[in-house]
Amino acid sequence: MKNVTEVYRVQILLAYFLNRINQLCTPNQLTEIATGEGIVNYFDYTAAVSAMLENGTLETVEIEGTEYYRLTEKGRAGAENFKKQVEKSLRDKIYASGLRLFAQLKSEMDICFDIQPVGSGYNVGCKYKDGDMTLMDMNLYAPDEDQANFIKSKIKMNPTDFYCRVIDYIIENEEYVPSVAEVEEGASDTSFML
Repeated sequence: MKNVTEVYRVQILLAYFLNRINQLCTPNQLTEIATGEGIVNYFDYTAAVSAMLENGTLETVEIEGTEYYRLTEKGRAGAENFKKQVEKSLRDKIYASGLRLFAQLKSEMDICFDIQPVGSGYNVGCKYKDGDMTLMDMNLYAPDEDQANFIKSKIKMNPTDFYCRVIDYIIENEEYVPSVAEVEEGASDTSFML
């Protein structure tokens, strides 16, 4: 038997999250946010969502063929009035989980890859956009398809950091100036002379 108090607390936690994030969530997104990091037990989660849909604190809406959960006014009022019945650490944890998921989804929308065979290897095309503006459009060479997919997966893990590191490298890059020892060593090497 489910502990009604736990399901009730999960309802408060979900209402708090949806009220605070102020963004529509698909059922799959909300499931991932609540259960993906072990914040909420999956069975308590499904019971809480069912109860919220029944009691009118949560509703489903369809936008452009996609179903979303939306908190009702009753749900918003409950989120504010009862949020202290759930520990602040749990409230912070679910909010952080949601922010991470939405940031990941946004970065996946902002970056696209095109892996194409070229010669004896592969080109990994990487285009990073912010809205209509292209921030970066580059090709990287990989000797085989596995390494091309590895490059893609590493960039995809944190595309914003990758972009920032490229920009930092460009800003910090300086002209190569050989040391005096290198110049003297090159002058004494006669193997390149006619």
